[in-house]
Amino acid sequence: MPINSFLYPGPTNSNPYVVDNSCRFNRADSAYMHKTPGGAGSTKIFTFSAWVKRASIGSNQLIFNAGEGDTTDDWLFYFHSGDQIKIFDFSNGGATTNIAVVTNQVFRDVSAWYHLVLAVDTSQGTAANRVKLYVNGTQVTSLETATYPSQDFVIDVNSTDAHWIGRRGDNNDYFDGYMAEVCMIDGTQYAASDFGEFDEDSPTIWKPKDVSGLTFGTNGFYLDFEDSANLGNDKNGGTDLTEVNLAATDQSSDSPTNNFCTLNPLDGGLNGTFSEGNLKLVTAGSGYATTRGTFGVSSGKWYFEGKLISGNAEIGIIKTSVDIMDADNPLGKTANGYAYTNGGNKYTNDTNTSYGDTFTDDDIIGVTLNLDDGEIKFYKNGTVQNSGTAAFTSLASDVYHPGVSDDSGSTACTWELNFGNPPFSISSGNADENGYGNFEYAPPSGFYSLCTKNLAEFGG
Repeated sequence: MPINSFLYPGPTNSNPYVVDNSCRFNRADSAYMHKTPGGAGSTKIFTFSAWVKRASIGSNQLIFNAGEGDTTDDWLFYFHSGDQIKIFDFSNGGATTNIAVVTNQVFRDVSAWYHLVLAVDTSQGTAANRVKLYVNGTQVTSLETATYPSQDFVIDVNSTDAHWIGRRGDNNDYFDGYMAEVCMIDGTQYAASDFGEFDEDSPTIWKPKDVSGLTFGTNGFYLDFEDSANLGNDKNGGTDLTEVNLAATDQSSDSPTNNFCTLNPLDGGLNGTFSEGNLKLVTAGSGYATTRGTFGVSSGKWYFEGKLISGNAEIGIIKTSVDIMDADNPLGKTANGYAYTNGGNKYTNDTNTSYGDTFTDDDIIGVTLNLDDGEIKFYKNGTVQNSGTAAFTSLASDVYHPGVSDDSGSTACTWELNFGNPPFSISSGNADENGYGNFEYAPPSGFYSLCTKNLAEFGG
């Protein structure tokens, strides 16, 4: 199946469709949206489309739910705890399963955007045409379970029951990650090609299309998340969705047309807890929870920020080659890691050397990785350390990732990372020279945020 690569290339065709924003649903906050239609639309025909980027795996996470909010009568579209996609419809107190479509494929990539399209028309004569699932432009036909609805079966979607985005109505199966371009279509069974496309510039990478020309129907809605003060705004003009436990900072510039680096819970973070779309790490206080970012680069000039919330900590760069899942060591323990510690030292190969100022709670540390000249510098609250002399030089040719860790191994610390898609409020608002991302302090001239548009232009 062709995939939506996390290295989304910079488009060369004219007037590409750009998705500027997504909404970050933080599972730990119990974040979701909901609305209840005032009247019924088509309860047999609909299409639901959303771009999603997962932040965690291994748990039930609802994308879209409609019904009475319990097991009495419910429609469910979600990632199952086994990381398959499941489409269920229950009735009669949960005793009757009307629809059960379950993929064989699992979806465990926390670095990439998936495009999901669920196209339903129970009036179709062929059972398999009544429920169609597309992932990244390709219809999913390899199914573990394929129980289709009877012809003309009535579904809760577009009824006067409640509709939820990011949560199951009756429990805590909250979505964890990012959503973009969420479309609910009432009365039409569209295909994936109505929402996305392969093009001649990147024939194996699925890209979003402008959906404004689609017919949304009576109860349809379109969430583009462009208004941080009203993330539930229905751009189609209908009643807005009500936001629960979502804030302006949950608007993100991480999108399916410009994918940003995040921390990777599958590549480190031993005993750590991740949240805020994998931009926040809380260590357990036993071990170091060293964690890499999802993007590794081997050339170019790159910038990111880390905000220390509490504790003793390290921030810096780590190579791809070190196995941080098997050895719970601080970031600078080996020669593969290069760290700035809150004690003011630079640290690599288990050697601490005096370098810059100490830093503490709420300080923001900037990191510049210059692989053209083979050096790393650190900034504290916008001021370059050590009078601008690099902390580390003569970096060998390799692949390098952003990294953070605890420094003590026995006292918990908390980091919030900003690769241009901050989980915390920004007071000043500075982008890189390409205008991507949002930082507290302006990146130095010639340095860029870790996003796929910059990677396509400047290598990496």
